[in-house]
Amino acid sequence: MRLSRRAALRAAPALALLGHGLPVLAERPERPQLSLAVGGKTALCYLPLTVAEQLKFFAAEGLEVELQDHASGARAEQALIQGQADLAAGAFEHTIVLRQRGYSARAFVFLGRAPQLVFGVSQRTLREFLHPVQLRGRRIGVSAPESYSHWFARMALTRAGVAPAEVEFVAVGTSTAAVAALREGRIDAIVNFDPVISQLEAHGDIRLLWDTRTLRGTQELFGGPMPGGSVYAPQDFVLRHPRTVQAMANALVRALKWLQTASPSDIVRAVPEAYMHGDRAIYLAAFEKSREALSPDGMGIERAIQNAHAAAAQFGLQQQPAVRPPAPGATYTNEFVLRARQRVQAMLWAGGGGGLRI
Repeated sequence: MRLSRRAALRAAPALALLGHGLPVLAERPERPQLSLAVGGKTALCYLPLTVAEQLKFFAAEGLEVELQDHASGARAEQALIQGQADLAAGAFEHTIVLRQRGYSARAFVFLGRAPQLVFGVSQRTLREFLHPVQLRGRRIGVSAPESYSHWFARMALTRAGVAPAEVEFVAVGTSTAAVAALREGRIDAIVNFDPVISQLEAHGDIRLLWDTRTLRGTQELFGGPMPGGSVYAPQDFVLRHPRTVQAMANALVRALKWLQTASPSDIVRAVPEAYMHGDRAIYLAAFEKSREALSPDGMGIERAIQNAHAAAAQFGLQQQPAVRPPAPGATYTNEFVLRARQRVQAMLWAGGGGGLRI
């Protein structure tokens, strides 16, 4: 194909970048077959993973990724440390807790820039609810013990003057089982992600107390930014397989970029129907509600990272004495995302500008 002089000049920066190790063929991943443990892959906070899988962004980077579905981030973390998965996806705070236990893990892509968790109370069993102190003695549904929803519930309750020991936490997962638990009166409140929360909200089943699907809601609860979900790996995996980690970052940054402008019809085509829990309209509404909480570029924000470490220390996410001292810089890296952003920009340039749907 012949290019005009103007098009050739516009494409030159992209071609220059592509000549410095960006193509898959020049940078084949050391581990083309990977297993990634996910804490409830139908949850909207993990939508970038679904997009990267369904739109073949992983395959474009020379990767074959198995997304292992677990009931919670805690179960995904357990799969990682037991060697059942190569990588894990969950709340960034898992890397903090793992370091406290003496296990080095590092987040290398951030899927969200807000936790995307919601704390709601049942309109059935707490019809006359006025204040969080009324939760004393009640059952709070979380995805699993020591999951991020469990930690989040403990932090939110403590801030409201309710000791975590004054409530009972019940594991309900992150799917339709969680919806059923609240509707059947087996729990009095719930901490969970979308689309579970939007399903309950749409039918008037819950009253929201704290909502971190928005940056404003996160600011109001925590007094500053907090990170959302991340993809993390053992530190030795990152060191031994840098091209594999880079390929993962490339695919996920591409997915995050795609989601920034995705229309409802785009989402319907990319997301399996089963992930929508039987209601496409509620799923799409939930996506729009949470869109700003998705990371636009996969970067870890230093202030949010510092706040997460401070909250972990303040609220004692791990009761046992820490094996290692806190070290925010040891729990994440932006180096792979920075290179991935260059790659995505190169693709945009090569495609003739911002109109390319990557």
